[in-house]
Amino acid sequence: MDYRLCGPLSFFWPSSASLLLSSSNRMLPSYTSSRSLKEGTFSDFLAQQHLARAQSAAANSAVASQPFIDYYDEIYLGDIGLGTPYQNLSVVLDTGSSNLWVIDKACTTTACKGDPSSGYSHHQFDTTVPKMFAVVYHVLSRPICSKSSTFVKSSQPFVIFYGSGDCRGNIATDVLNLAGLVYKTQGLGVATTISSTFGYQPEDGETYAQWFMIRPLFTVWLDRHVKPSQAKLGGLITYGALDKVNCDAHVDYVTLSSQTYWQFPLSGFSIGTFASNAQADAISSSGVSWIGAPASAVQGIAQTTGAKFDWFNQLYTVKCKGSYPDMVFTIGGRAYNIPSSEYVIDLGLGGGNCALTVFEQLGGGFGAAWTLGDTWIRTYCQIHDVGQGRIGFARAHHSEI
Repeated sequence: MDYRLCGPLSFFWPSSASLLLSSSNRMLPSYTSSRSLKEGTFSDFLAQQHLARAQSAAANSAVASQPFIDYYDEIYLGDIGLGTPYQNLSVVLDTGSSNLWVIDKACTTTACKGDPSSGYSHHQFDTTVPKMFAVVYHVLSRPICSKSSTFVKSSQPFVIFYGSGDCRGNIATDVLNLAGLVYKTQGLGVATTISSTFGYQPEDGETYAQWFMIRPLFTVWLDRHVKPSQAKLGGLITYGALDKVNCDAHVDYVTLSSQTYWQFPLSGFSIGTFASNAQADAISSSGVSWIGAPASAVQGIAQTTGAKFDWFNQLYTVKCKGSYPDMVFTIGGRAYNIPSSEYVIDLGLGGGNCALTVFEQLGGGFGAAWTLGDTWIRTYCQIHDVGQGRIGFARAHHSEI
């Protein structure tokens, strides 16, 4: 193993304290489930990170872009560098989360490594600490540290619950490089236990897609491929600027109804002859594949499109070769249309059947009634205006549809 020398130039003697100081220092929800986050003290810890990042905005003032890696128009990942030197990991860039977590290499379960039947193998963050011993170079000596010389682990545990599983481990800090933007003391969770669901998914962890710069906004653009495939370029996050190449120049903004998420008021929804004018809140989240909707809306969508529920795959299906009306969302007094080319996708189900990209939102009356995931974001670029507490929508450009 390629251990490196680190630490101050001084004689080293092993101790439990120096072991910590010298040590080197993901999962999408099932698309048929509502995403629910129940976090312990991890969110409080990261709130301090947000504040520190805002105060050091000048260090990351440049505009930067981060490509998405598209897996079948279902999961969108981005590469990050973590540690010193950087270890490359592919994580979910999630606008519906406030967390960064990765899988610890010390975890040897099938879920952590990637289930062989899925075809995915995970890159795990190497936090291994070798047995410390004195190494004398001439007269001086330094401790040997593990893969990252900047990793600092804490004893504080974390656990995050999702709609289809959970991850848990310990909080730590290390250097993070995201699209060339570097934060030297980034808080993160190092997961030592993750649910089996993760083993069937390509991501190595998850991070929130929110960074503070001189211009505190970022744009999310997701591409759409007619024939979904694995590991294709699937979009772009632009930090600190509008994406004027992949999005229309005209942006309609709406003020956030809650700044706990990218949450805003939704005043109406319709598809075909079904319509609902119930006032509700919606969340924009790039970490959710489909559209989460109230039960009444899901039933209306299914009835209008003639969809049937596939109990084996736990999703609604329609014939791929069919004509279906637009979904229409009313936000801020404006109608936003989602064509069937976005909400009907081919997952290889066979029999000429395609998936309807909606699921019933199971909130029990708590939280937003709608989650507008990748199906929504592929149609409209999301302009996250951190500075003014609002979110904007601009028509997305695609080359294949």
